[in-house]
Amino acid sequence: QVQLVESGGGSVQAGGSMRLSCVASASTYPGYCMAWFRQAPGKEREGVASIYVESGSTVHADSVKGRFTISHDNAVNTLYLQMHSLKPEDTAMYYCAARPNPWTCPVLAGTSFDYWGQGTQVTVSS
Repeated sequence: QVQLVESGGGSVQAGGSMRLSCVASASTYPGYCMAWFRQAPGKEREGVASIYVESGSTVHADSVKGRFTISHDNAVNTLYLQMHSLKPEDTAMYYCAARPNPWTCPVLAGTSFDYWGQGTQVTVSS
């Protein structure tokens, strides 16, 4: 079992940038699928971006494509989400998720992941 701890959230003005980090308690290389999800109050959870750690293959949701980038540093077992050009609609709790030996990856379906972090809040003001 792996534990995930997110950090890097906070408040920023629209147009700003922020980088989220998610540290895993054990090695997630090579066979893990990892992802970022977000959930705003009153809304369903949304897959933001996903990465297959072994190959580095990624997928990003259309709502963040061109603004957000997911990456993984195998040496420190850390997942990142670099966010640029933030918008008020990006305001949400952001969660890191992981799954070992996935059938398919990258993937943005929440049901595909076994382990979840506690979340970090991102607030974007206009």
